[in-house]
Amino acid sequence: MVKPKPHNHSFGYNAVHIVFVTKYRHKVITEPVEKRLIEMFTKLCATQDSELLECKADLGKLDHIHLLVDLAPRISLGKLTNILKTISSREIRKEFAAELKPYYWKPLFWKQGYGYTSAGGAAIDVLVRYIENQGYD
Repeated sequence: MVKPKPHNHSFGYNAVHIVFVTKYRHKVITEPVEKRLIEMFTKLCATQDSELLECKADLGKLDHIHLLVDLAPRISLGKLTNILKTISSREIRKEFAAELKPYYWKPLFWKQGYGYTSAGGAAIDVLVRYIENQGYD
């Protein structure tokens, strides 16, 4: 369960479930890519006073990843997703260039846009279980 935490002039949490999809829905989020994305998302969220609560790729489909983020009140969801997608795309394309070469010849990794829903209260536990079970039908 997420506990409210203090911010500059507020106290609470703003949990958001976010989904990023790979460009053309190519099946490129393997376990090593997922592990690296989680590392990057954790650090990038922290730089924005936000917290990555849970993150899991759908290892059955390999084409999207779910994030559960406690979004800081000082940053908009659009700004945070722009930061996460831009930096992770650049770094993943560098680090996994050989694996991605057959799929992407332009500097792309993520599909434009993102899915999101706000979450709170008891729904957090349900979302955490849902994200943890991605890829297991």
